[in-house]
Amino acid sequence: MNIIDEIDDFINQTKDPREIKRAIAVKLKLQGKAYREIQDLLQVSQGFISQWKNRVLVEGVDSLKLQYKGRKGYLSPEDKQKIIEELRERDWLRLSDLQVLLEREYGVVFQSHQSYYSLLEEARISWKKSQKKNPAKNEQLVQEKKEEIEKKLASWKEEIGAGKLTVFMIDECHLLWGDILGYVWGRTDRRIEIPIKNQKERQTYYGALDYQTKEFIIKGYAAGNTENTVDFLQYLQQQNPGKRLAIVWDNATYHCSQNFRDYLTQVNQNLSEEEWRITCVNFAPNAPEQNPVEDIWLQTKNFVRKFYHLCPSFKVVKWLFEFFAQGQIFDFPKLFMYGILPQPI
Repeated sequence: MNIIDEIDDFINQTKDPREIKRAIAVKLKLQGKAYREIQDLLQVSQGFISQWKNRVLVEGVDSLKLQYKGRKGYLSPEDKQKIIEELRERDWLRLSDLQVLLEREYGVVFQSHQSYYSLLEEARISWKKSQKKNPAKNEQLVQEKKEEIEKKLASWKEEIGAGKLTVFMIDECHLLWGDILGYVWGRTDRRIEIPIKNQKERQTYYGALDYQTKEFIIKGYAAGNTENTVDFLQYLQQQNPGKRLAIVWDNATYHCSQNFRDYLTQVNQNLSEEEWRITCVNFAPNAPEQNPVEDIWLQTKNFVRKFYHLCPSFKVVKWLFEFFAQGQIFDFPKLFMYGILPQPI
């Protein structure tokens, strides 16, 4: 029996489509078909065809059977390094993509998924959560805004140190009852169920970070709007009598509405810019990472999640949220991204 007949017998006996593809590729090549013709027909690479043809000629038709990691000649060091280099060039990857790559280009199929994971680890590819990115975000503008805020803070240092000016970074948070849901430890044979009557029940909070002292101030409202924004700024003025306020925040519509601009005009009427009672500076659009208050909201919600078992009602959820955030002095690296201000004596 010649080698073509052996390959035909192999094709008739096997049921695995991967083994059949290998066998057909070798048979066609041994019959004199061009590489390109076989590639187009079977959707394989020239390397795939050449590798399996050479293996059959050296080791026999049985070498077409699926082989697994650990057997002799399974994946050469050269091929392994080539795969790692190719993986490092990719921006993203699914496990199935790696499986197809090894099978199609090298004729390799691992018996255990752990072998694929080990290869990915060597290529410094890890399993991670994908992150959202706003396509409207302008990175150049983000950098320019950061530099603008740094310059303003530097120019205000003397007034801040003298207790004449307080800089607040402000943001709004919409706390939902459902925010207490998260990952917790529990028995594998039981669901962790938390009684929630309406997970969309919500409470809006305005939060202001004193960028000098790092103290956080919050106040609850029914919603985020111009009226409540004005009320919150008036509340901050009451907490800082006789001081000018510098507000750094995002571009929410109610931060830029005509009614709010009218309010600022009234507050700062007949004063020079250096004497304004309230000065507003905006972060770059679509760049929430510029505001450290975003991180404070996240820390506060994570705190509430840890005590989900103490939250039989949304009233308790709100109490825990306020307990953690109100008056807290925060200290984490992002708080200093715009520099360090003179501290009160």
